Amino acid sequence: MSRQAIRAPSVTLRCFEEASAADEHDFHQVVLGLDGAMEMAVDGVAQRIDKRYAWLIPAGSRHEYAGIGENRQVVLDLSPASLAIPERLFARPLVVTLDDAFARLVMDVATGGAPMAKPASTLGASHARQFAWDTATRLAAALATAIGIEPPAVGLDFPRIDKWLRTNLSEPLRVPDLAAHCGFGTRRFHQLFEEAFGTTPHRYLQRLRLDTALALLRDPRNTLTDVALAVGFGDQSAFTHAFTRRFGLAPGQWRAMRAH
Repeated sequence: MSRQAIRAPSVTLRCFEEASAADEHDFHQVVLGLDGAMEMAVDGVAQRIDKRYAWLIPAGSRHEYAGIGENRQVVLDLSPASLAIPERLFARPLVVTLDDAFARLVMDVATGGAPMAKPASTLGASHARQFAWDTATRLAAALATAIGIEPPAVGLDFPRIDKWLRTNLSEPLRVPDLAAHCGFGTRRFHQLFEEAFGTTPHRYLQRLRLDTALALLRDPRNTLTDVALAVGFGDQSAFTHAFTRRFGLAPGQWRAMRAH
């Protein structure tokens, strides 16, 4: 049993043994099927995992697992505050059906993820960290936008709010207007938002803007100013400050490191 909390995300390629094992840890986990299959039961609910399925495992949930023959799975470990993804997605264990686009993304991550197949000591801490952030944000964005979760009967329609924020990153966030649009007063909206997303609206939006910036930085045609404005920062200086504080490197350094 692992009890070590994590802050930065981790993405690994794993092969599960046929012998049954069990675990429980203080971070959320997403197990995405890639090749072959495995059996997994989370809090007593069992589901076979292959390239069409994935498990969302909340922190603290006991899960038992065993591989079926040769298999490979992509595993994403994340702390509740590490990525822009609604905390409510991990309110309970959830089996996710992967559509073709999501399955292709998982395959792309695995085939393009040389760092997952190498010992961390051979990569260098900075490159390993960059790979983890880049890959985890891609997977988290896909999860947040592709999972068909019904809005709660009572409370905030968090899937719709998350989608709205993702499509309006360049716009300033006016919480009172958003609250009124959702049919709540500002104070009640703040409360419901924190329950659904695990943080305040402005902090979640900041996290989302910076996660999205990683994807935009992968395209060399985007200047740093282009990226800053696209994700809602007033200028490149403000973007650089926030990016460096979050990821430990300036955007230009982050892009340059990817080129090597």
